Amino acid sequence: MNNIKYRKMKNSIFHGVIFCVTLIGIIVLAVLLIDIVIRGIPYLTGKFFTNFPSRFPNKAGILPGIVGSVWIIGLTVVFAVPIGLGTAVYLEEYAKNNWITKFIKINVSNLSGTPSIVYGLLGLAVFVRTLGLGKSILSGALTMTLVVLPIVIVSSQEAIKAVPQYLRHGSYALGATKWQTIRKIVVPTALPGIFTGVILSVSRALGESAPLLIVGAATYISKLPDGVSSVFTALPLQIYYWMGLPKQEFRDLAAAGIIVLLAILLTTNALTIGLRNKFQKSIE
Repeated sequence: MNNIKYRKMKNSIFHGVIFCVTLIGIIVLAVLLIDIVIRGIPYLTGKFFTNFPSRFPNKAGILPGIVGSVWIIGLTVVFAVPIGLGTAVYLEEYAKNNWITKFIKINVSNLSGTPSIVYGLLGLAVFVRTLGLGKSILSGALTMTLVVLPIVIVSSQEAIKAVPQYLRHGSYALGATKWQTIRKIVVPTALPGIFTGVILSVSRALGESAPLLIVGAATYISKLPDGVSSVFTALPLQIYYWMGLPKQEFRDLAAAGIIVLLAILLTTNALTIGLRNKFQKSIE
């Protein structure tokens, strides 16, 4: 009886500590967000969205950062989703269940926790220098693809695993081939889970700055990119640049940039969640 009481008391203390830590975290986050909104809202004018960066705070804008981030995120999704989904389909549906496959799966899972700066160094060595792509949008997008690819692969694997086996067996019983079953039954059924991985990958890619700095993205740029070979900047880099300037007005501009970054992130996630829910309803 004493042991049971001790365990109950220990569990209650543990849950109480977790609750307090979570509550403190929420309060700190709320204070930070309120501070950012108060400082950034006055700078969210039309000029802020259409102007280029400037050494004068009242003339500075964030247009190159927005355009650069859209380029990077769009190309990253184009590269990462087909490669990640194809890899997940192969590992779950075609690869033999042996030690080599298990080794690959374990290492893919481990790669999702690798610091992003390591991928930046890899992108610098492979894409910028070896392949000669230079400090371009394409180099940045390929590097970000390396960053988010493990997330897409792992989430797609879990979604494919969750597809009931009876759906596959029913398809085979009707005479469908393995590829037809995967294309018509497995992948459409797994799409909600796959979209969850896409949401996570887009969220990570949109907020990353270290890999882009390593591959040579600019923190200050005075023109818009006109193709995948152009020099570029991104929203996190623009915010980083403003935070390093001495005037207080530039830090307020950085707060406005954070608001824009959060708005783009929430909008992108909302669109992806909407697509996920749409496919989930069509499956049901």
